[in-house]
Amino acid sequence: MLGTMPSQPRPSADLRTTAATTTIYAARRILTMNPARPEATHVAVRDGRILGVGSLPELVAWGDHELDDRFAGRVLMPGLVEGHSHLMAGTLWRYTYTGFFDARDPDGRLWPGAKSLDAVVDALARAAVALSDAEAPAVGWGFDPIYFDNRRCVRADLDRVSASRPVAVMHASGHILNVNTVALQRAGFLRQGIEHPAFPLGPDGLPSGELKGPEAMLPVLGHVGLSREFLSGDEGGMRAFAKLAVRAGVTTATDLAATLQEPEVETLLRVTGEAGYPVRLVPFLRLIGLTPADAVARALALRERSTAQVRLGAIKVVADGSIQGFSARLLWPGYYNGAPEGLWYTPPETVRDCYVQALRAGVLVHTHTNGDEATEMALDCLAQALAEAPRRDHRFTLQHAQLANAAQFRRMRALGASVNLFANHTWYWGDEHRRVTVGPERAARMNAAATALREGVPLAIHSDAPITPLAPLFTAWCAVNRLTASGFLLGEHERITVPQALSAITLGAACSLGLDGEIGSIECGKRADFCVLDEDPTAVPPAHLKDVPVWGTVQGGRVFAAG
Repeated sequence: MLGTMPSQPRPSADLRTTAATTTIYAARRILTMNPARPEATHVAVRDGRILGVGSLPELVAWGDHELDDRFAGRVLMPGLVEGHSHLMAGTLWRYTYTGFFDARDPDGRLWPGAKSLDAVVDALARAAVALSDAEAPAVGWGFDPIYFDNRRCVRADLDRVSASRPVAVMHASGHILNVNTVALQRAGFLRQGIEHPAFPLGPDGLPSGELKGPEAMLPVLGHVGLSREFLSGDEGGMRAFAKLAVRAGVTTATDLAATLQEPEVETLLRVTGEAGYPVRLVPFLRLIGLTPADAVARALALRERSTAQVRLGAIKVVADGSIQGFSARLLWPGYYNGAPEGLWYTPPETVRDCYVQALRAGVLVHTHTNGDEATEMALDCLAQALAEAPRRDHRFTLQHAQLANAAQFRRMRALGASVNLFANHTWYWGDEHRRVTVGPERAARMNAAATALREGVPLAIHSDAPITPLAPLFTAWCAVNRLTASGFLLGEHERITVPQALSAITLGAACSLGLDGEIGSIECGKRADFCVLDEDPTAVPPAHLKDVPVWGTVQGGRVFAAG
């Protein structure tokens, strides 16, 4: 039966229980993302909501108020919305950073990148020596061998770190894990007879130590201290993630692949319910270890527990792996370097079943598709599901969809689907995509934001933190400039304008989450969520968009300065 997607339940009250005091904030300029009133100089806030936006004479008519001029020299825009991130972006910082590029931790410290496999091994060895427990795992994250001429890490490399304790290093994509001999032994994988593409074998016929995808990784994660529940629901990680969010101007962010077991949910509700927690979280239940029917039932039960600061009740499906990890599913002619076809992380029949049941129940589903074959499969499944269970305004969204072509964007529009493109890939992996993974022609169309807009597909763009750092202004810069790390202009025809990019990290992302009635623009009735900037992102040269300083945020009317 036709109908609209049920909205998320509206909390009966905001977190704060203060008296109805009106505060009018003055700013150098307010970029509202509301075409009916695109800019202003003042915004009035009451009870954590926007009472009005405009000029001071217009707003004082609301009655008694306090005028707050702390932002008088700054620029306000809607609180930035990160539509694809993971809470593990906070948790992982307690392990050893082994990424290729420099990265900044939640406290603002800059960590240098590891420029070779030997440097990765050395960093892990230093971390292992510092561990007081002789049995404790040594764990790294952010690793990506594609920058080392695609030299694959094998268990012998990590045995150099330790032959007595488990050692693991998570790839930057999050889709591949490398482990040493001890970790393989404890998981029961150091044996002959394993024949599966998720377990590359060494010359001795034993697993090499590289584990591709959840089927191979999950049995090992617990042995190296990286359980999914820990990464999704750890309190310390949530607090570290909040620091990253304020530094980036983010007031709403997803945890886009959570297991959402009861302890995780309880931690989410408790921590985000604190008066000082500065970010609204939107965790998606990952379809793993559950049947579609059980996942939909669980999502519906979780929805009832939503609050102003935690929005529950949506599902994440992962169709394939990563392009740079050669585990994504590509249409003909496949990988440019001749690598074998990637993996289905979720079988097509399961994806279709999930879509049908979610549409019938009014549950939002986002689907990870990196390769164009995965995008084609998801669109086929959605078309079949909508024929069986029609629903208007379902907001189903393809996440990444990096190799989507124009025909696929037209199918998205016809099916009512949205897209959230991984714009950061252009800078981080663009050179390698041209040279190794998909070749110059297809690399130029990756993350085709201009095509999506031209074909009328609702657009968001994202960082997928911790895959790349949480920094929506950098993500916007990537979509506007499309420069690779070497400075190569990759796909000039797919560049979008600064206003289009700013819309994609605010209202566009809010729309994909079904929250555009509450956040994403600065207008009467919405939540008082603002990103506070020291410069005007529409006035600086587009090449400097990523360098606009973030002062902090206002979230639900509460002010948070970046530390």
